Amino acid sequence: MQLTTKEVQAKLAEITNESDPFLEKCRTDSRKGVQQLVEKWLKKYKQEKMNEQQFYNMLSYERKARKRGFQLIAGIDEVGRGPLAGPVVAAAVILKEDCYIPGLTDSKKLSAAMRDKFYELIKENALDIGIGIITPEVIDKVNIYEATKLAMKSAIKDLTLQPDYLLLDAMKLDVPIDQDSIIKGDAKSVTISASSVIAKVTRDRMMMDLDKKIPQYGFGQHMGYGTQYHLSAMKTHGITEHHRKSFAPVRELLDI
Repeated sequence: MQLTTKEVQAKLAEITNESDPFLEKCRTDSRKGVQQLVEKWLKKYKQEKMNEQQFYNMLSYERKARKRGFQLIAGIDEVGRGPLAGPVVAAAVILKEDCYIPGLTDSKKLSAAMRDKFYELIKENALDIGIGIITPEVIDKVNIYEATKLAMKSAIKDLTLQPDYLLLDAMKLDVPIDQDSIIKGDAKSVTISASSVIAKVTRDRMMMDLDKKIPQYGFGQHMGYGTQYHLSAMKTHGITEHHRKSFAPVRELLDI
């Protein structure tokens, strides 16, 4: 008795191997609906294999560090250097050695929904997570580059476990911990990618909370970046304590 298209779909959902006999049988099924299901399965399977390969490739820096005897490897990254408002946020993440988070990459390459999904997966696969938050007031005092380093150091201090090795995205920190600075590290190291997602989601949620308090600035949409809407809102409603007064577009409005 021939299976219905719906039954074929349900059975295909259970298959994990490209050489499964049922998949081979479906390939010879003349029904258009079944062929579309096979094509969809193959596309999903190929993407999963690509994600798996990418994930293991992105563990190369972690593997090198472990070969040198390091155990607690923290990835560190920040978000929020460019916005005109809001804090700069850094995250330090120590992942379990046997973690598996295929598809994880630089937070900028992920949609908001995917970042939220990976945020939860990272928490499940992490031994420890630390967060560092530096306010606009401090950013104005020390400049954004120094504030970024302060945020990263704060994230390390926020960890319960003391890392013995750091993987950083194009940064060096003056801390007594062995470290490696990787150009475009958030797309090359799983641990740095994890920290970029944690930092991004944390900061975005802070900006969305701020949006509820002062909705006229639209922080929930632009996260503090200098969009036309944001610039117009600053002209109309003024500069707040959440704005970075040392940044040119904000400073120019204060000078008017």
